Formats: sequence, structure tokens, C-alpha cells
Amino acid sequence: MTLQEDIKNACEVLKNGGLILYPTDTIWGIGCDATNEQAVQKVYDLKRRADNKAMLVLIDNANKLETYVEDVPAMAWDLIEVADKPLTIIYSQGRNLASNLLGEDGSIGIRVSREEFSQKLCFQFRKPVVSTSANVSGKPSPANFSEISEEIRQGVDYIVKYRQEDRSKAAPSNIIKLGSGGLFQIIR
Repeated sequence: MTLQEDIKNACEVLKNGGLILYPTDTIWGIGCDATNEQAVQKVYDLKRRADNKAMLVLIDNANKLETYVEDVPAMAWDLIEVADKPLTIIYSQGRNLASNLLGEDGSIGIRVSREEFSQKLCFQFRKPVVSTSANVSGKPSPANFSEISEEIRQGVDYIVKYRQEDRSKAAPSNIIKLGSGGLFQIIR
């Protein structure tokens, strides 16, 4: 199967409100359409995670930020430009996303992916894609595909073929929360 066929199959599942298991610029993730509340709820259910614990989304291009964030602080553009590792930025006011994806304060974590598969997936799907670690809540995050539990594999509608054989140990992204007036907090 080619990369393009894999992306096409994943997009079909996303369009139909399904869940995918896919490689990202960090660890393998469970993904769904970030604008579909029912799909987001399926992710919470699969992870057995409280739905007040927000999940992040991936986009393929920083130019799309203003569609999903009420007010993008100037510092965000600089951080995205200079980041040499995957960086998730938590913005204070998300919009045009599933309401159950936002934090209780309306915040949303967004990462601009530079990894080939997830970037092309977001580009082709034309919407943000949820990205949350491929594990049941409270269990260790899998460092590569081989560490993903059977429960998670069985709980999704499509498993991406790309990079399944990659055994390198991936790490989660850095996380920075941006507030108004240039305030920021390093979360991880």
C-alpha cells in the first residue's frame, strides 16, 4: 500500500466519524475529526478518559491557526518558527472545533506537524485531526507501534500501515501555554 492510499483510507474513516491509529511527529496517536463531537467522545470512551481532560489537535500549516484560535498571540508565530522539536501550544480560546475537545476554560492545544504522514493527512482531510496518545488513560504511552495494546488496536476503525515497523523510541512534544499580554507557562 502506498502512503497516498493509506492517507486516503484514513481520511475516509475520519470523514465518517471513525477513529484511526496513526503515526505523528511524536508518538503514535488515536485520531478523529476534531470538529466532530461524537467522534471526539469515542476517543474519550476508548481511552477511558474523563472528558474534562482536553486533547490536542494537529494541523498541517501554521496559517490555519487563526481558523481555530480566537486570538493567536504574536509569540506563537515565533515559537512555531524556531521550534526544532515538536511543540504543542495551548491557546486560550479555541473555536470551530468540537466543544468537548476544548478545556473547561475554552483552551485548546494545537501542534503544527512537520512529520510526513500526519502533515499530509491533515492537508488532505482539510480539518484538524485529534492526536492523543494511543493508550488507555493512566497506562504508559507507547514509544512505537509495537507497544500499542490490543484493546486500543481493536477500538479503532483504521490502523495506518505507514511506519508500523519503525521501532525507534518516540517522545511526546514540548507543551507551552500562552496567555494574554505575553504570559506563558512551560507545561512539559
